[in-house]
Amino acid sequence: MTKQISDRVKLKRAYETPTADDGIRVLVDRLWPRGIKKSEAAIDHWLKELAPSTDLRKWFGHDPARWVEFRRRYMAEIEEHGDELDRLRALMAEGTVTLVYSAHDETHNDAVVLEEMLLKQR
Repeated sequence: MTKQISDRVKLKRAYETPTADDGIRVLVDRLWPRGIKKSEAAIDHWLKELAPSTDLRKWFGHDPARWVEFRRRYMAEIEEHGDELDRLRALMAEGTVTLVYSAHDETHNDAVVLEEMLLKQR
């Protein structure tokens, strides 16, 4: 089952060109990406409630040294928004979902943690 689900989740930076195989594009940041026009972003859903809180985002500051603790804290925040997580899972049932994020670091960002949560067995 995990394999089937994992095929339905992609990660993509907001600054990359949208493509047809992105499926449903979901922005998972609390802030709109700088310099991106809404008309060009091709965002289908913006799930701000699943994004890290402002306090957590500022504390993390995209510092890889804080990654492990950021992951732990962010997962706890995601658990508090089970309805939104279920909404995202429902979108996955419809087809491919691309989690769109604006961070430069493709390894240490909120979309990576969110993908991990989505792929967890329920």
